[in-house]
Amino acid sequence: MDNFQMIVLLLDATMRTSTPLILAALAGMFSERAGTINLALEGMMLGGAFSAACVAYYTNSHWLGLGAAVLTTMALSLLHGFACITHKGNQVVSGMAINILMSGLTALVGIALFAQGGKTPALDHSARFQPITLPGADAVANVPILGSLYSELLSGHNILVYVAFLAVPASWWVLYRTRFGLRLRAVGENPGAVDTAGISVVGMRYKSVLCSGFLVGISGAYLSTAQGASFLSDMTAGKGYIALAAMVFGKWRPFPAMFACILFGFLDAAATRLQGVILPGIGEVPVQLVQALPYILTVILLAGFIGRAVAPKSLGRPYVKER
Repeated sequence: MDNFQMIVLLLDATMRTSTPLILAALAGMFSERAGTINLALEGMMLGGAFSAACVAYYTNSHWLGLGAAVLTTMALSLLHGFACITHKGNQVVSGMAINILMSGLTALVGIALFAQGGKTPALDHSARFQPITLPGADAVANVPILGSLYSELLSGHNILVYVAFLAVPASWWVLYRTRFGLRLRAVGENPGAVDTAGISVVGMRYKSVLCSGFLVGISGAYLSTAQGASFLSDMTAGKGYIALAAMVFGKWRPFPAMFACILFGFLDAAATRLQGVILPGIGEVPVQLVQALPYILTVILLAGFIGRAVAPKSLGRPYVKER
């Protein structure tokens, strides 16, 4: 296999591995732009992945599984909002509590339903999102360079991959070109001024966490019904936290956050291909080191850039209306 083909395959894997990160990073961005810290992305992804796998298994429909995942994560978002927005609880504690809750609850319910150690049974072909062949992909497959880029890199992904990448410009448009986005950003910067203008700060923050729940639900469903064929205990493996790191690295903006997610996805994809590879002067790359690369990069990026990323001014601060 020539080098160009290897690069195409690596980029193709990067698109698949970065998809859940992009959706989760956008989810966190909507919530935090309105002033609500959302550390619960990890637990919400787990809940969404479990719900999607269970419903898809029983109904043999990946679309119903996706719907179940979105409903589950939006319910968890409302729970997070109820604790943090209505009762002005500590947002970090609430998010971590949801993460711990879902880590244990998905395993417990999985054991009770299927008795497979927290796993769900493997999904049939019809219960999973299948790859889509774009028009003309087969016809141009043998064309040098451009044929490979179109038929192998752009074509052959399931619909949720395309949804994730299309969600980035859509999120940018919502945030920067709509009245809703203007109000959402204003709530995150100066909720007092928004309240003075007659706009409900509580209402806007609830809308933002619901948007967050919707996007992270798609991310969770992708893990168990598109990228994988079942739910595994703690299958997110820190992806929610990596998505948060990408969001911070992208300074709470859609396109920079997407590029950060692609970087993490690239390392994840490269890790799979580097296992067992012998490098000159180094020897065989240890599997453990390769698997740790995305997490090492997370620490490096946060250590180097967290001080330069300016968060929304009211992030993490419960709004108390002045009397």
